[in-house]
Amino acid sequence: MARMRTVREEWPPHDGVAVFNRVYLTVTEEIARQIDRGRFPDPRAAATLDVLFAERYLAAVDATAAGGRPPACWRPLFQYRRHPGVRPLQFALAGINAHIGHDLALAVVDTCRTLGCGPAEVEADFDRVGETLAALEERIREELMPGPDLLEIADPLTHLIGAWSLERARDAAWAAARVLWGLRELPDLAREFAQRMDAGAGLVGRCLLTPLR
Repeated sequence: MARMRTVREEWPPHDGVAVFNRVYLTVTEEIARQIDRGRFPDPRAAATLDVLFAERYLAAVDATAAGGRPPACWRPLFQYRRHPGVRPLQFALAGINAHIGHDLALAVVDTCRTLGCGPAEVEADFDRVGETLAALEERIREELMPGPDLLEIADPLTHLIGAWSLERARDAAWAAARVLWGLRELPDLAREFAQRMDAGAGLVGRCLLTPLR
């Protein structure tokens, strides 16, 4: 959370990555509160998953700042971050898509390796994180809506955001985590699967960032 607050101060509010960073910081703060209140079945597993998950986003930030290339899933957000035709909600959803569509499955596997357990042992905490995200998603969309005109069916943003589902993305991430865990003794296949997942999330992110004005 300290890292996210630091980068929040470094970027202008309208920067696309800054928009996602604010959303992600809100989510992370809420999960931290719930861990402190004992809302997770296994607080240690939940905290481990949360930290390893966040580190993948921060690694993409660091790679870009150093002049390197972040994973394919993150590239559209960093490339379009200052595009005047992309709305804040698009930036937020593109970041969420990158993080859940690629990073989450890898973070589950990282967590299992760190704790010496299998995916089944962290599934309850994974589901609880998902419930927290779902509860916050509605608020995030409302806060980033450009105005009442969005409710009009003719607004392109209405169609664009309706094509992406957090619930489906979470389900796909869990399925991918189980596949990656099953491939842990076959590193070449696991690496290829992760690369395909990365490329697919990047393609979806680029579509979500289609300039609308």
